[in-house]
Formats: sequence, C-alpha cells, structure tokens
Amino acid sequence: MRTPSAHGTRHALLTVFALTAAVDLTSLAVGFAPGHTVAKPLLMPLLAAYCVASGAPRLLVGALLCGWGGDVLLLSDADPAFLAGMASFAVGHVCYLALFQAYGSPRARVGLLAPVYATALVATVVALWPDLPAGLRVPVAGYSVLLTTMACASAVRFGARTGLGGALFLLSDTLIATGVADWPQLPRPDFWIMLTYVAAQFLLASGTTRALEARPGPMATYGVVRSAERATPRSTKRPTPRSTTP
Repeated sequence: MRTPSAHGTRHALLTVFALTAAVDLTSLAVGFAPGHTVAKPLLMPLLAAYCVASGAPRLLVGALLCGWGGDVLLLSDADPAFLAGMASFAVGHVCYLALFQAYGSPRARVGLLAPVYATALVATVVALWPDLPAGLRVPVAGYSVLLTTMACASAVRFGARTGLGGALFLLSDTLIATGVADWPQLPRPDFWIMLTYVAAQFLLASGTTRALEARPGPMATYGVVRSAERATPRSTKRPTPRSTTP
C-alpha cells in the first residue's frame, strides 16, 4: 500500500497539472500568448513528477520528458526548432514503445487494430505529401510511421484508456501537420492541438500507471519496492529483482 503522504503528493501534483493545463488552454482560447508561453513548459514535468510519485517505470518518465523537450522547442516557429521538436517527440515514442513491450500484455488483437492504423497512416501521408514543404516531407512521413506504431501499440498492449491516449496523440500531431501543409484550420487551431495533446499524454501516463498498479505481478509493487529501498540501511539492502527494474 502507498502511504497517505505519497497519495497526497500524487493528488497535489495532479491538481497542479490540471490547473496548469486549464491556464494554458484558456490562454490559447482567448489569445493570451504569455499565458501559453509560461504554462506549456510546465505541463510535462508536472505529469512526469506525478508518475515518479506513482512509482512508474523510468521509460514512462522519459517519454514525458521527451514530450517536454518537444513542447519547449515548438514554442518557436523556426523550421530547425520544428525538426528538433519532432525528433524529441520521436524519442519519446520510442520510450513508449519500449515501455509497452517491456511491461504491457496483449489486450486487443493487433490483427484488428493494425489495419485501421495502417490505413489511416497511408491516407494521411498521401494526402499531406504534396502540400508539405519539400524539406519536411520525409521527416514528417518517418515520424508519422513511428507515431502510428506507438498509438496502435498503446491500445494493443495496455487497453482502452492508454489506447485512447495514443489515438489522441495521433490526432493532435495530425492537426499540426495540416497546419504545416497550410490546410484550412479550425478557429484557434493551437487550442485544439494542445487540448488533444494534453489529454493524450495524461491518458497515456494514467492508463499505464493504473494498469501496472492493478497487475498482481512485481510491477504492482514497483513504488513500494522503491520506497522500501530508500528506507533500508545500505548494509542490509537487498538487490532489486531484475524484473522490477525499468
């Protein structure tokens, strides 16, 4: 069991994350750029801190921190910053894929979901390709393959909640790509991009942590093991079982 103080820490971090997200989304909705500039870089570190307090694997924390790197880089409109931000998110997707492979278990048939995601990937890339800047076509296509694979794996390996997070991440980045391709946009497009992105990362993080906590195996006590290690004198500390090391 988690101590009351640990539960309180998790609740406090999640509350601050929700308030920060509300500030960010409200700022985007009303066109208050300074609010977005201040709030956006705080979101993923807060969510990562919540995951650390929950005893989540390092791969999940790493994925969120890569998202933070992408968030900061995409505050700039310059092409090099866009490519660097895309690369940071790509590393985050690799972390997610490694996490799903290491700790997930099949919860949906890949034979049913994979064709749906593959069709969406091909249709999106083919439609966007002519309108993307020439220098971004190949990077966007490669990133789209990685993102779509992550979205599909999130549902197959961790179930509906995490899978919805993966699908929303795919939607959010597709909205970004349509903007880069200069397609017609919804009013306040940045609001919809951030709304789907924040929801995606939260669902990926919370869906993963809930699934691991509910599991009867070693990962269900990951946070307890880590806490016990910190409290155990060095001379009597037992080695952590290999299966519980992320």
